[in-house]
Parts: sequence; structure tokens; C-alpha cells
Amino acid sequence: METLLFVALLLVAIGVLAYHRASLTLFTAAIAAILLAGSWQGSFGVVSWVIFAVVALPLNIASIRQQYITKPLLKLYRTIMPEMSTTEKEAIDAGTTWWEGDLFRGNPDWHKLHNFPKPRLSAEEQAFLDGPVETVLRMVDDWHTTHERADLSPEVYAYLKDQGFFAMIIKKKFGGLEFSAYAQSCVLQKLTSKSMVLSSIVGVPNSLGPGELLQHYGTQEQQDHYLPRLAKGLEVPCFALTSPEAGSDAGAIPDFGIVCKGTWQGEEIVGMRLTWNKRYITLAPIATVLGLAFKLQDPDGLLGDKVDLGITCALIPTDTDGVKIGRRHFPLNVPFQNGPTQGENVFVPLDYIIGGPAMAGQGWRMLVECLSVGRAITLPSNSTGGIKSVALATGAYARIRRQFKLPIGKMEGVEEVMARVGGYAYMADASTTMSVGSIDLGEKPSVISAITKYHMTERMRQAIIDAMDVHGGKGICMGPNNYLARGYQGAPVAITVEGANILTRNMIIYGQGAIRCHPFVLAELQAAQLDDERAAVTAFDRALFGHIGFSISNFFRTFWLSLTNSAFSAAPVSDETARYYKQMNRFSAALALMSDISMATMGGDLKRRERISARLGDILSMLYITSTILKRYNDDGRPAQDLPLVQWGCEDNLARAQTALDELFDNFPARAVGVVMKRVVFPWGRTLRRPSDVTDHQVARIMQTPCESRTRLGNHLYLTQEPNNLLGQLEKAFADILAAEPLFDKVMHAANKRLPFYRLNEVADLGLSLGVLTAAEADKLRVAEEGRLKTINVDDFDPADLMADKSLLESDKAKLAEQAA
Repeated sequence: METLLFVALLLVAIGVLAYHRASLTLFTAAIAAILLAGSWQGSFGVVSWVIFAVVALPLNIASIRQQYITKPLLKLYRTIMPEMSTTEKEAIDAGTTWWEGDLFRGNPDWHKLHNFPKPRLSAEEQAFLDGPVETVLRMVDDWHTTHERADLSPEVYAYLKDQGFFAMIIKKKFGGLEFSAYAQSCVLQKLTSKSMVLSSIVGVPNSLGPGELLQHYGTQEQQDHYLPRLAKGLEVPCFALTSPEAGSDAGAIPDFGIVCKGTWQGEEIVGMRLTWNKRYITLAPIATVLGLAFKLQDPDGLLGDKVDLGITCALIPTDTDGVKIGRRHFPLNVPFQNGPTQGENVFVPLDYIIGGPAMAGQGWRMLVECLSVGRAITLPSNSTGGIKSVALATGAYARIRRQFKLPIGKMEGVEEVMARVGGYAYMADASTTMSVGSIDLGEKPSVISAITKYHMTERMRQAIIDAMDVHGGKGICMGPNNYLARGYQGAPVAITVEGANILTRNMIIYGQGAIRCHPFVLAELQAAQLDDERAAVTAFDRALFGHIGFSISNFFRTFWLSLTNSAFSAAPVSDETARYYKQMNRFSAALALMSDISMATMGGDLKRRERISARLGDILSMLYITSTILKRYNDDGRPAQDLPLVQWGCEDNLARAQTALDELFDNFPARAVGVVMKRVVFPWGRTLRRPSDVTDHQVARIMQTPCESRTRLGNHLYLTQEPNNLLGQLEKAFADILAAEPLFDKVMHAANKRLPFYRLNEVADLGLSLGVLTAAEADKLRVAEEGRLKTINVDDFDPADLMADKSLLESDKAKLAEQAA
């Protein structure tokens, strides 16, 4: 009996030490102490000590361990480790690891999360939002832009250039605004709330483009020439990467350049002869300087011994002989400037390479490093602005629009859809704010940028679909008063660009995350690639045994947290949100454990098991987005009125993480492993549920009620009540209707009748005749009726106005006249 007790004590001690990630030395000492106590009581004998010595001594004596354990394992590892292409290596090396690394390691430090500074606007940035941004939004008529002109007006372009909208990322010493990433995000959200075309055109030059590349890699001469001109709007930049043969697989671009001698401005020089065929290039039709990515070759050895130099980036003035540019694509009726460009045997100097000839072949590294920043700003910010806009619009419309004698927003079926839109709005703002905040802290968040790009654009697409469902006919009838249709049409554009979402989810998020965020995998890969064998063994030994201890710890953490449903797990708070922190501890440990099991059982084949990789990436993504929600709630001072939005987002994300884990186990290639691990992680089954009907109701009510929570939900949107702002006019109608309702009730009570809530102008007259309304109160009802009708009515047109080719109208009239004769 005593022996069983000591064995149980030994197992418990191992579990506790592993849970708390004790060192190998402490493990050894603790086990030795238990063996000593057991031997004193006669429970352990010589055999137990021999087994202990055989295991403990080699593990604790570094020279023995490295010679007889690590060295053979390193040899084996080199034969089975996954091969990485040059572009994969450069993608992994690009960027930095931030909070997502903590989430990947199975034991997040929540105090570290809370201590990240809250992003804030400077006085200059706030003034820009309140001044030039408001001004340009007043200048833009989205229907005129998208339907009549298919472009912004020349006056708007001139204002954007004059006010530095294209120079938010350019340093002040070159004449730029040098705004924080957070400020850029706020600007883009506000622009999106009125015009997707406007936000797209402003966003791209401030993202992955010549300005960003020049500041990081350009020669002094290139910076001094181009950056001031870009800042003043004298140059319009674009960047051409995508080609018909290489979309998501950007590393496979067929566009090429040949280093050769040629004549330039009357002199023979060593330059490049470039051939390219690019498409989907934003701003290309109006660009004056073309950033170009191509594969550079040096067959004659004019630059050195290497023939294939690799992907290279250059800046080409678009008036250079042979550059074909100016034609436009027409992306889903959202006509931002986007088009193709071609060139064949275009000769330019080597000095056109960004960074000069020394940076030949360094283009892919340049692109992925800049993309890790730009991808976290533009598309997530535009998507967030879109989600927040439709959240406010849907809440206002659902409160104004009535059917069956009540606002449609009070119907449970509508509440369900609205809650998703409201929950996504809070979630998107939280995720985007924290992500751009990391950039302002000096990070280059390659994994986070992929997470936010994918999930914010996907949630934007779902939010606009849900908003259309609530608006019904109001949403589908296009015209000057439709504030949803262009967003609905254009949603797939954001899904497609800067890495198609299918690729991003299945290959990038976890593909980069597993190596960059794991505390030991990258160290193991790097150790295995060292040429110095002694250094390789030492480095591999450190990484390997750290990895083994990490895996053991995560198994015990996962087992205990799952068994107890995280009841005893640590949380930084003790309020209603504590359970979300605790569940994230559990899922973080499970992610770390299943990552190690997946890599151990599949090896290099894991990167080809895209659906396995996607589900692991989903877990990481849900953990990250949930942590941003909790971070925002904490940064805002934990206002109780925001709690339904926090609950909705956390519960939705954690339920998604649970589903991803469950599907991972059900589809795990090693079936026995999947079955066993499902029992470990879900000993009581799937215990988490999506947001309840009560939470849905609370979120929908926030969207339909003027309150601080709703105001925070619409932060950094264009809500100015001017005739040309549909969202501002809708907000005014919403306020007017709420003000009119008690007046309507007063008249109905005095008249002892119950009328439908329309023809409020007639109700106003009735109230005056009964003497229960003042003239000012009657005017409120008339104003509310005017706003109500404008809200629920849709546009209609003369048939001739809908014909793009007006000459057909005259032709049809002539044919009808002939038939009549």
C-alpha cells in the first residue's frame, strides 16, 4: 500500500512540476527526494535507483547527453526536417513575434497583455481627422464616384495630394505626415464609412508601395528624389507584383530582367532589360512611378558570379519608353483605380533598383518585411470601418423600420442577425486597434497581420450580408440613397487581395505561426543548418530538450485544465470575464500540445496537410482575437454597459476554437492519436456554447439605443449630419424617431385610439387640434416623418438613365417608329 502511495506521489509530483514548467534539475531533485523517502520506508529498492540513475545521469550530464543522445537525434532530424524554399525562409525571417507567441506557448501572461500601452492619437493626428478628413468626405459623393464618374473627381485628387493623404507613412524630414499606424487606421476607417473607393485609393500608397520600400531600403539619392515628390503628390505611386501566372504564389512571378549593356540618354551603361505583364495593380492607371517586382538574371556575369539573382524591386517612371500603363480593371462596381501594366525589353539603369545594385535579388525579403506591416493596417482597417458602419446603420434602420406594428429590430430573428453584426464590430475594432498598436511599438507582426487580414475581411463580408438581410429591399435597390450595396458588391475584393483568404488561412497563418511562434522549432531548424558540427550539437541540444520539456508540460497542463474545465486556472481579474481568460489558458495549452503532436507525427508533410494547418491556425486566430477583445475592454476601463459585446465576441470565438479542435481530432491522419487526444482535451465533451439568445438580445438593444456603448462602437466614423452623408442622415433620422415616439404616444392617448406609426405629419396636426402638442413638438413629428420616409424609401430611375449607351435609346426609338409605320 505504501509503495502505491509513493508511486502516486511520484506521478503527482511529475505532473505538478511539469504543469509549472520546472527545470530539469528541479525535476531530478524532486524525484530523487521522493525515491529517498520511499526507500527509507522500504517502498523502493535498488532496481528503482538503477532505473533512476540510467535515466537521470545521461540527461543531466551535458557531455554524455550531447554525445549519445543529441548527436544521433540531430543526424536523424536532418534527414526528416522539412525542406524550405528560399522564399519560405525569407518569409519566416521577415517580421517579428509579439503577443501571438505567448498564446502559442501554452501559458499566456495576461498582465503582459494588459500592460501593452493603449494606442492614442497625437493632437496633430486628431486635428487631421477633424479637419482634412472631414473636408474630403464632404467633397465626395459616393454615387457620383461609383456610378456616374467611375472615379474620384479631380478636385478630390488634388485635395488628397495637397493635404498629404498619400504621405501618412512618409517621414516629416521628407515632407510627409509621419503618422502612427493607429492614426492611419483611424483615417482609413473614417474614409471607409462613406466611400470604399476613397479609402482604397488612400490606403494603398500608405501600405505596400514605393514609399514604404524607399524609406526602408532606398539609397539616399532615391529617398531625396522620390520621397519629397511623393509627399507633395507630385508623383503617384503604384506597386506591381501580381501577374496572370502568379497570384497568391507571388514567388513564382514570370516577369524577368536581364542585366546587360545598353544605351541610356546617349551613353552606354550596364542596365537591365525588363519584360513584365502585371494585373490587378491599384493606382496603376494614374501612376507616375511604377514599383516593379521581377526576377533578375545576370547571364554575362556583369555583377558577379551568380546568374539567377532572384526577385528584385525597381522604380520605373511610367513615361519611360516601352512602359504600357493606363488601362483599367472594373472590380465589382467599386471603381477604384486599378489596372494592368506591361513592358517588353524595357531598358533602364541599374540605379532604378530600390537600394541600388547592391539590393539586386533582395526583393522578396523587402516585400515580405513590408507586407508584415502594411497588411496589418489597410485591409483590416477598411474592413473594420465597414463593419462598424453597417452596425450603426443596421441598428438605426432596424429601430426606424416597422412591420407588424413594431420596429423590426425587436423581432428575435432580426436580433440574432444584428447581434452578429454588433459583435463583429466590437471585435474588429479591438483586433485592429491592438494589431496596429503593435506596429507603433516597433513590431513587424507577420503572423498577426495574416490573422487580422483574413478574419477581419471575412467578418466584414458576413456583416454586410447580414446587414443586407435586415434591410431587405432597401439594401438591394441601388441608387444615391443606398449605403450598403457598394460594400456588398465590393466585399470579395478585400477577400482576394494581399494574399487570397483561402491561402492565408490554409498556409500562411499557421505555416508561419508554427515556426515563428513556437519557442523551440525555429531554433532547432537553425541549429540543424549550422556548418560547425560542435556548435550545431550544442544549439540543437538546448532547443531539443527545451522542446521535450515544453511538450511534457503542455500535456499535463492540457490534461488538468481540460479535466477541471479551467476552474482553477489563473486569471488577471475576478469579474464576469475571468472565465474567458481561464478557457484561453486551456486552449493555449491544447494548441501548443497539438502543434507538437502534429509536427511529430507528420513532420514535413504537415505543410501539405492544409486543412490540419488551417484548423490549428483557427485556434491561434481565435485566441488572438479574443485576447484583443479582453484587452480593449480593459483599456476602456471595463465599462459594464459594454459587457454584452465582450461576452458575445469571446463566446463566439472560443466556441469556434472548440470546433476547430474537435474537427482536428476527427480528421487527424493518425486516427488513434486523434481519438486519444480528443479524450484528453474534451473529457466532458464540448462544454462551450455560442452566445445565448439573451446575449444576442442585449447586443441588438445596444445597437438600437443611443448610449455610450453605441457611441464607442461607432468611434472614428464619419457621422457628420450633412446632406451628402447618408450615414449621418440616418443617425439623425434615428434620433428624430426616438424623440417622436413619446409625442406619438401622447397624441394616441389623448385621441383614445391606436394608429400605425406612420403619417406622423397627420399625427402632428391631430395633436395640435387636441391641444396636447406645442408647435415645436408638432414640428418634431413632421421632421421625424421626413426622415422616416427617406430611410425606408428606395431610389427609382427613368429607364433611359440606366442605359450606359444612350445611343441605344435613340436606336430603339427609331426601330419602334419603323414598326409602327
